[in-house]
Amino acid sequence: MIGADTSAWIDYSKGIHSPGAKRLEMALSNGTLVMPMPVVFEIFSSPGLITEAEQAIQQLPQLKITSGFWLRAAAMRRKLLQKGLKARSMDCLIAQNCLDHDVPLIVADTDYRHFKKFGLKLV
Repeated sequence: MIGADTSAWIDYSKGIHSPGAKRLEMALSNGTLVMPMPVVFEIFSSPGLITEAEQAIQQLPQLKITSGFWLRAAAMRRKLLQKGLKARSMDCLIAQNCLDHDVPLIVADTDYRHFKKFGLKLV
């Protein structure tokens, strides 16, 4: 199983052949892709989302939110912010959802590098 950040989905949907988009396409084709719930939220709140894409994404397996998720995500964000590191709220939620399920994350940007300290595997 492998998850993908919203940035990888954006590249993929625009036909940009970034490393993240290529990894996402491979995970889709070999059936290993799972959807972190915060990524589902971000994608489904896009005003440009078309019905066909929404229906296809709904068919993918999802990483459920587990008990204590919000507190663990907040604690992780607090630790990063205390060190003066970048820690966007949504990135923390995506990272924590993947950490809770021990699922590596496909990323198309460097914003997730700080989460490696907490055990997040980046692809």
